[in-house]
Amino acid sequence: MPQLLDLNFFRTVVLICRHDDTGAIGIVINRLTSHRIGEIFDQLNIISTSDSFTHEPVLEGGPVFPELGLVVHSGRDEQWESSLKVDDGLFLTSSRDILNDMATGSGPRDALLSFGYAGWGPGQLENELRANSWLTTPVSHDILFSAPVSERWHLSAATLGIDISHVSNQIGHA
Repeated sequence: MPQLLDLNFFRTVVLICRHDDTGAIGIVINRLTSHRIGEIFDQLNIISTSDSFTHEPVLEGGPVFPELGLVVHSGRDEQWESSLKVDDGLFLTSSRDILNDMATGSGPRDALLSFGYAGWGPGQLENELRANSWLTTPVSHDILFSAPVSERWHLSAATLGIDISHVSNQIGHA
């Protein structure tokens, strides 16, 4: 929501990847780093034989463990190590094997690489939702993988029929 002033989350779109009684983790999908995926391949000595992902930007996934690379990707099953099913056909993977496959063109069709993630302790995200800090929307593969990063905040709100630029910074409860 526009009134959320925490600089880590101001005008962000977060894909919630896990949410249970131990807390929640998510990936911010609309903040860019200055890096490209091809640079990461080079730093990790991964030989790239495909340009599928080399020019794609790396996202700033959140303030927790900003040195940790995580890949949000499409797929039919958990074919890479350390994969977490997020939704039907959507996974979060933290292992290097997916980067190797992305570099050779044998990886997922759609993927986002992020550094870091967003994390909430038990009950913390629920409290933020009760305080009207967040809008919740269904997962959209189009927004994740096709929409320009700069438009994801507006497009996510639009899935609810909301023009976020017309939402007041004032909050309340009815």
